[in-house]
Amino acid sequence: MEANPRSTGRLPAAFLTPGSSSFMDFLTEHQPEVLPGNRQLPPVQGTVEVPHGTTIVAASFPGGVVLAGDRRATMGNVIAQRDIEKVFPADEYSAVGIAGTAGLAVEMVKLFQLELEHFEKVEGAQLSLEGKANRLSTMIRSNLGMAMQGLAVVPLFAGFDVDRGKGRIFSYDVTGGRSEERGFAATGSGSVFARGAMKKLFREDLTEDQAVTLVVQALYDAADDDSATGGPDLPRRIFPIVTVITEDGFRKLTEEESSAVARSIVERRQEQPDGPRAELL
Repeated sequence: MEANPRSTGRLPAAFLTPGSSSFMDFLTEHQPEVLPGNRQLPPVQGTVEVPHGTTIVAASFPGGVVLAGDRRATMGNVIAQRDIEKVFPADEYSAVGIAGTAGLAVEMVKLFQLELEHFEKVEGAQLSLEGKANRLSTMIRSNLGMAMQGLAVVPLFAGFDVDRGKGRIFSYDVTGGRSEERGFAATGSGSVFARGAMKKLFREDLTEDQAVTLVVQALYDAADDDSATGGPDLPRRIFPIVTVITEDGFRKLTEEESSAVARSIVERRQEQPDGPRAELL
């Protein structure tokens, strides 16, 4: 399917043959070697250090769902990148946050975006949120060989279910096992600490602003105990990536919006660094 400089400009026959609405199936049939899970890794001695990204958190509220991630990528005990982006739109009504091997995770997200776009173009309709979650599960399962060699990708998927009229959150394991989370969820090395913070502050009747404050607070608490999670970096102006998905679609908070929330949390915690949790705004 590579370009031919002497061609007449027509698409290869593979693109004109009716087939599955799955872009993954299309690649599996016509160019399977480009799929991440089909690549052969060279033999190595010992452990290869590659950048890993953590931590991703999500929380639902009556009008939708919030998905957020810190900005740090680590490579062993070294900070590989301070401003990595780990939360991406999957389509108009869903988003995915990545944890695990950063390079593979970003590639998987791009392939997932293509998968959803391909389905919509072929079928003329959007895949249901449940269907999107299942497609992502299949993609993670196809990476199992890499995961067994230490190159695991464990995303967090969230979106607004237009059929049910509410936000939903899905978590995964390295085998592609999918679980729907109720209320809130976290993945990555700082997930234990983030989940503990959200457990104390989560309520069913949160407003959108309170849900945003909740996830940023959870990331702050995770960074306080987990060295692989980056907290708000005020001197460098690096703040968490925060996204909101409602019936109006996907929206990423601006730097000014996310920095205002992060700064308010930092200021309150400076007053009581080891005291009781601050109340949500």
